[in-house]
Amino acid sequence: MDFALIIQTVAIYALPVLFAITVHEAAHGYAARHFGDSTAHMLGRITLNPMRHIDPIGTIAMPLLLYFATAGAFLFGYAKPVPVDFSRLRNPKRDMVWVALAGPGANLVQAVGWTVLLYLLLAAGVQERFFIEMCRAGILVNLVMFAFNMFPLPPLDGGRILVGLLPNHLAYTVSRVEPYGFFIVLGLVLTGVVGNLWLRPLMNLSAQAIELLLTPLRLLLL
Repeated sequence: MDFALIIQTVAIYALPVLFAITVHEAAHGYAARHFGDSTAHMLGRITLNPMRHIDPIGTIAMPLLLYFATAGAFLFGYAKPVPVDFSRLRNPKRDMVWVALAGPGANLVQAVGWTVLLYLLLAAGVQERFFIEMCRAGILVNLVMFAFNMFPLPPLDGGRILVGLLPNHLAYTVSRVEPYGFFIVLGLVLTGVVGNLWLRPLMNLSAQAIELLLTPLRLLLL
């Protein structure tokens, strides 16, 4: 294994990953406070300080272990979830949809931002590979986080969105999966179901939508 390449890869991805995780979690907290629950605010979790959101196991140890164990072929990790007391929301069933959507939505916005930065660097004639690759890493990381978190199974954001949209009797049935949801999702990831049937199609669709959205800017600059 080329350790110089590993160090370079970590350096390129470090900033995009920290931004992606931090803004994702902070967005949940901001949305929850907006809709009536100040739990995250009182615990100091509505912040752009990444140290407040990093989980030593899920954010650092697990991804590194998987990276070395699979030679970079498979990565998986998570951050500390922002605490939200859905019962304190003004309209719990409706508002939980917006609170859950805020995190993936923040990642989608960041993917757009990294794409704009990439266009600006290319238009300015910047050829430094490190910065170009960092922009591409920012796009990739945020598209992955957006698509993965939108998977419709609790405790992922997509599962909470589904619970908020379903009729009460169906919402209750789906919500009962939450204690086992992480292990179910991990199993689906390891078997390739999430990657092949959900992650890649949604990432490709999102990337095409961003490219379409930014076509006027790309034509203007490039």
